[in-house]
Amino acid sequence: MFGTLSERLEKIVNSIRGKAIISESDLDSAMREIRIALLEADVALSVVKDFIKNIKDNIVGKEVLKSIKPDQMIIKLVQDELIHILGSNNEPLKIEKNGLTKILFCGLQGSGKTTSIAKLANYIKKDSKKKILMVSADIYRPAAQEQLQILSKQVDVEFYDHGNNKTVDVITSDSLLYAQKNLFDIILFDTAGRQVIDKEMMNELKLIFEKLKPQETILVADSLTGQDAANIAKSFGEAVNITASILTRIDGDGRGGAALSIKSITGAPIKFIGTGEKIEQLEAF
Repeated sequence: MFGTLSERLEKIVNSIRGKAIISESDLDSAMREIRIALLEADVALSVVKDFIKNIKDNIVGKEVLKSIKPDQMIIKLVQDELIHILGSNNEPLKIEKNGLTKILFCGLQGSGKTTSIAKLANYIKKDSKKKILMVSADIYRPAAQEQLQILSKQVDVEFYDHGNNKTVDVITSDSLLYAQKNLFDIILFDTAGRQVIDKEMMNELKLIFEKLKPQETILVADSLTGQDAANIAKSFGEAVNITASILTRIDGDGRGGAALSIKSITGAPIKFIGTGEKIEQLEAF
């Protein structure tokens, strides 16, 4: 996923490796190359600016250029900043030991959101004996209901069929009552996607979020969206509290820009990546 970016950064690092003294012009040149590498990896410009600024501030603040091994210090600071953005460990889902865990999904249409729900249900099932219910609050696309219902059969998880003739408010209330009455452990709640972010979509998502009170709100984003990932993350993050993200179509992206942008802007960990179209092709990040 970060193949291209890794290669570019390695070349930049090699250009300063072994130098006993690094001048300010050497540093400016390296930072410029890192900036270009990040932009070519489709990292959002605002994220790139913060990345470069944080590294330069650390280099100047710690007087790295005057240290005994400035090349190694700079390499470490670049590495530390990447780890700071992406996180050093995988963070598991917040699943309640007792009671109902509610996981809300959001994202644009075509991001792979509905498929990711089925993949996650399958992933959870493999590791636990949790009783899972899948619900779709997409009342605009009848095919979305049908798709989730078909996927629920594939992964052998129950689907809540509300007949697609209710408001999202009623669907949320009814599905919660149904899940509690039938002693489900986890409810995976799909929401409507749109081709573009709009006010109606966000108001609807806020309503569901407030009623559901989820332990996890997962943003599903297509890794091929590149720099657009920043705008998507910002808009959803302003509407609800994003606690995690799933990046889809990682198999088609060697740049990794969306990952860096989404993690930087939401501050929430990337918990899973979709590595293909098959149900089992979901991995912890």
